[in-house]
Amino acid sequence: MRLRALLDTDALGLRLLGGEDELDRTVRGVMTTDLRDPSRYLSGGELVLTGLAWRRDAADSEPFVRILVQAGVAALAAGEAELGAVPEDLAVACARHRLPLFAVHESVAFATITEHVVRQVSGERAGDLAAVVDRHRRMMTSGPAGGGPDVVLDLLGSDLDLRAWVLSPTGRLIAGPRAAGPGLPPEACAKLAAEHLAAVRTGRRGPHRVIMGQTTYSLFPIGSGGRAPQAPRTSQAAQTPRDVRESVLSDWLLAVEADAGDWADERLDLLQGVTQLIAVERDRRDAARTVRRRLAQEVLELVQTGAAPAEIAARLRVAAPVLLPGLGAAPHWQVVVARVEWDEGGLEAGPLAQSLLEEILVDPLATGPEPSDRIAVAHTGDEAIALVPLPAVSSEHDGSETGLLADALLATVREPLSSGLDGDGRLTLGVSAAVHSAEGLRGALEEARHARRVAAARPGRVCAAGHQELASHVLLLPFVPDDVRKAFTARLLDPLRDYDRRHRAELIPTLEAFLDCDGSWTRCASRLHLHVNTLRYRVGRIEQLTSRDLSRLEDKLDFFLALRMS
Repeated sequence: MRLRALLDTDALGLRLLGGEDELDRTVRGVMTTDLRDPSRYLSGGELVLTGLAWRRDAADSEPFVRILVQAGVAALAAGEAELGAVPEDLAVACARHRLPLFAVHESVAFATITEHVVRQVSGERAGDLAAVVDRHRRMMTSGPAGGGPDVVLDLLGSDLDLRAWVLSPTGRLIAGPRAAGPGLPPEACAKLAAEHLAAVRTGRRGPHRVIMGQTTYSLFPIGSGGRAPQAPRTSQAAQTPRDVRESVLSDWLLAVEADAGDWADERLDLLQGVTQLIAVERDRRDAARTVRRRLAQEVLELVQTGAAPAEIAARLRVAAPVLLPGLGAAPHWQVVVARVEWDEGGLEAGPLAQSLLEEILVDPLATGPEPSDRIAVAHTGDEAIALVPLPAVSSEHDGSETGLLADALLATVREPLSSGLDGDGRLTLGVSAAVHSAEGLRGALEEARHARRVAAARPGRVCAAGHQELASHVLLLPFVPDDVRKAFTARLLDPLRDYDRRHRAELIPTLEAFLDCDGSWTRCASRLHLHVNTLRYRVGRIEQLTSRDLSRLEDKLDFFLALRMS
């Protein structure tokens, strides 16, 4: 389709700001992005939609536009919802590079433009096949009665004889064909998700081909806002993994029971169009989580700022009907804390940890896009915190373990997540015991955080620890005799204190920060405002003075206990 045709559709809410002489350009696709450098996801000919979240000041517009032009995009459309009027510096940069620029009215969703462009482009490229996509689009956009992505997959089967499933990054089945036939077992879902994440991390171009037994699958990524990630276009793009890390553990995937390696371009275009339509459902799911996330954020802020239990209880009474509709009694609560850490800094991991924790807390046997309606997750910094309601335990409860168990949470997701984190990332979780009132939430939060630190001291890409595992040290510290506590702390910490007094070396604060950062050199050096080499020197001095090795779990725990008891 031509750019000119976009202006003829009033429902799209587009207003031309510049580039009148370029309106005969051909649009081959659409992409939504707020990345400062989206080049790895561009293949040329796209209409790029942006909410301008990448723009910090006027100097950012020129490099952003230059990247788009070098990638060969057809035009840029900027939303007015975030900043109001489109900034003048962006218009000047587009005019300098002859890139057509549109303004998108704040009342128009990017998903509406995406659907329109996908429908038009598919119609021009795929002929009769585009009718299938159009039927899917009508089903998808007609609300819950339309059936969601399951109907799209049914039509793929009936019209194109393709069996396909939508999977989460943890391997959970989001949607599948409802026609009779063998389904996709959970172990196969986890394996396909792991293979997909491994392929994305290595920069391989999709669709990814996987053979399991006698069956070949082709895996197509499903981004948000209709974004379908592509392989890096240049070696320079391959050297910037930040963009992949932002999405690799949050995007859905479409698994098709077929070998797409010998498909014609029209058929591949059709499947890419289907992934963009399913992405609309993913955006709808994310929008539905907004209320629950806000509830969790409000409760978390009250707990962390020391609000009165009555105020916290009132907020919980508001949250309970939303998270457990129809529940008569007030529920019990558990707190789960998660952190995603990358060896290289520079990436805000809190939103990713939030998205992952929402997915992990879903029953692995539950299907569909909305079984996480009863999970509220907030994030602060690089940490995600979940407030999980549990039905109130009866008075006859025999004391056996209830609620979430740390090991069970990761049982089905460890393989795919380890593939997505392989090389430079870690996910650690801590789970509290159930609490029965607002007064217990502060202790539950600290308990979950301590459990996560215990998990972080273990080897592996994906680790979790529960409140039961704290009984061996943290919860028993008050019962250790004073003379034992003093002897233990003196043996470990007195050499460091003496050295600090004589040299002002700050070894004790360095040790505390190093353990609090779970042994991460990069994060600890950043927290202390030190060069990494300086930090390594200090840690080496600590090890020399105490004859301990801070790379060993046992020694880390001993230092942790000594600091807690001192």
